[in-house]
Amino acid sequence: MHTQKTLLWAALTCAAVLAAGCSHGDKDSGADTNTGSTRGALIQNPPARTGSLNAADLNTQLNRASGGPILLAVAGAPACGVDYHYIQYATVGGAGEPTTATGVLMVPTGSAAPCTGPRPIVLYGHSTSAAKTYNLAAVNDTSNPSYGEWVLLSAMFAAQGYIVVAPNYAGYDASMLTYHPYLNADQQSKDMIDALTAARSALGHIFAAGTTDNGKLFVTGYSQGGYVAMATQRAMQELGQTVTASVPMSGPYALEAMGDATILGAVSFGATLFIPMITSSYQHSYGDLYSSASDFYEDPYAAWVDSLLPSTTPLGTLADQGKLPRLALFSNTPPVTGNATLDSLLAVPTDPIYASAFGTGNLIKNSARAAYAADILASPDGALPAFAQSGAPLAANPTYPLRVKLNLNDMRKGGFAPQAPTLLCGGSEDPTVSFDLNTRTMAAFWAPLNLPAGRVTVLDLETGLGAGDPYTSAEQGFELAKAALVVQAVAGGATDGGAEAVAEAYHSGLVPTFCMQAARGFFGQFQ
Repeated sequence: MHTQKTLLWAALTCAAVLAAGCSHGDKDSGADTNTGSTRGALIQNPPARTGSLNAADLNTQLNRASGGPILLAVAGAPACGVDYHYIQYATVGGAGEPTTATGVLMVPTGSAAPCTGPRPIVLYGHSTSAAKTYNLAAVNDTSNPSYGEWVLLSAMFAAQGYIVVAPNYAGYDASMLTYHPYLNADQQSKDMIDALTAARSALGHIFAAGTTDNGKLFVTGYSQGGYVAMATQRAMQELGQTVTASVPMSGPYALEAMGDATILGAVSFGATLFIPMITSSYQHSYGDLYSSASDFYEDPYAAWVDSLLPSTTPLGTLADQGKLPRLALFSNTPPVTGNATLDSLLAVPTDPIYASAFGTGNLIKNSARAAYAADILASPDGALPAFAQSGAPLAANPTYPLRVKLNLNDMRKGGFAPQAPTLLCGGSEDPTVSFDLNTRTMAAFWAPLNLPAGRVTVLDLETGLGAGDPYTSAEQGFELAKAALVVQAVAGGATDGGAEAVAEAYHSGLVPTFCMQAARGFFGQFQ
């Protein structure tokens, strides 16, 4: 199981399940360039078309590709072709500074009824990536780190008649921003809204001019994007803008609880990536996380951690270069504070999975960990099992700077309650984003509010919803896919019953595929 974390720490985006070819990119004639800074302004209108596939070509490519027939069985044969457009638009950074971002606009094409005329829009937030080059519009580049999510979005939504708008986020691709405002609820929701505004202004001015917006908006996203989807739903609700339905998937919604659990030793896969991305984001956004990175990080990491990610250097290479530790988030010699309760909480966990995050060459200083943990004791988060409170409330008065910012960006902040139908989808054995600490925490937070029946549905792919469950196809597919991984692993000589193979694929491939299937079924109720 130690090997799992070594392999999984970088498995943070959806795995590609096929290799589909696309046509050469082209541009619509007569493009106008807009260099203004008005939020949501489309910099080039009409935007460049980077690829085009008709339904038959897409179907052929899916069938030929490794894993393609499985995806077709899940998503269904393409009903539509898809045009892909590269959108560039004005938005803001984490500190409110004017900047730009890019993304993709996927437009269904073809003569079939679901493929033309007024169509619903899916606004999608992508998962965490360490790669600066992440670009969902790079449809001809199978090596682009976005390719796995591009494949799933194309097959699951665009080829079935949904217009898809998916930003790459500020700080990625050709964005002018020199950092990424990771898990900054205000900025990331603005980025999504600005991408949507830009994409809507392009519709009617592109090759598929007959495919237009019918006014129905479905908001979704996976992992980081699940958090972004919920933040966007909240922001649009506050602005009085219409969200028809929403499906956040496997997101770190309860950021304070996640941070607290991590500090107390329940370390998720990928933490040596997630924590630097969070602190860099908040330091750039707010400016007061610390006076110096060395207040929080050990040397030599403190020298570069605020400007390291996202990077053009592969994550594995950064680890090889000593820029980030693969596993050692904390020292295997924990701090001793003299407070027996605190020292017990800071001890190296007995669980071997969590213990593997403790070692030499660690990332976070003992002094920072002890100060954060002391703040947990002084003002606990009600979602943590050790401090459980009815309704899973946020800490009443956090004071440690990082914890203050996690509290600020937690989806419980401000008493948010969804007004649109919402499906929360994930898997309860997720080793990367805890289902219990996030999805179940949001459900517990909303429970006392007595929301209307059907307003919020929580789907655990492991257990389903019981009698009358409309998502049995996704749940059964999920179980079959897990079983197939087990069989393959055992046949290859695995001695752990396939547990490692399942853990490796759980967050990065299994859950997104089948939660997207459930999301499409959910959205179909409101078309």
